[in-house]
Amino acid sequence: MKKLFLASVVGDTIDKLIKIFPKPLNQMRIAFIPTAADPYDDKWFLNEDLIKLKEKGFDVKEVDIKNKTRQELLKEFKNIDILFVAGGNTFYLLQKARESSFDKVARELVEKGIIYVGSSAGAILAGPNIESIKPFDDPDKAPGLKSFKGLNLVDFVVLPHFDEKKNKLEYENAVKKYKNLGYEFILLTDKQAIVVNGDNYEIV
Repeated sequence: MKKLFLASVVGDTIDKLIKIFPKPLNQMRIAFIPTAADPYDDKWFLNEDLIKLKEKGFDVKEVDIKNKTRQELLKEFKNIDILFVAGGNTFYLLQKARESSFDKVARELVEKGIIYVGSSAGAILAGPNIESIKPFDDPDKAPGLKSFKGLNLVDFVVLPHFDEKKNKLEYENAVKKYKNLGYEFILLTDKQAIVVNGDNYEIV
């Protein structure tokens, strides 16, 4: 049964994340994928997630999917319990996922029981389509991207970093603009996450 944890900021929801694991934390091996942050000079959000994971005692292995082949990724992910796809630019992340075949590898691993954890861009990537993130991310960072189809691990689209007071109208406009895509949109605050078990999910 597939299991996912999708959040705006995993560092802020890590105690909720821990509850879904079947083994003690020091026995859970994480492949931490930082690739989406490449377009940013300041990667504070990446470091924040990494620090929190290590503080909790996880065995963390960083794996950049950029310039990797399918076989190289399968080797990197051997004996991994968790795929942790970190935040950054979603369009750039999708382009690199396609180029490396990470999109296919991730689906195969999730079907085998590997837990997929997505933070911000990583959470958006798990859905069926990333086009609706255009108002918040720069698609020009991925000039070679030919399609906005995501990993399709879930049948809804996550819009992270929603704040009722600061950006409610902006997010509502995005949902209206892209409702023709035909997907359910879930707006997540930085304190919320979605736990997926098989075909069911709940916001925690």
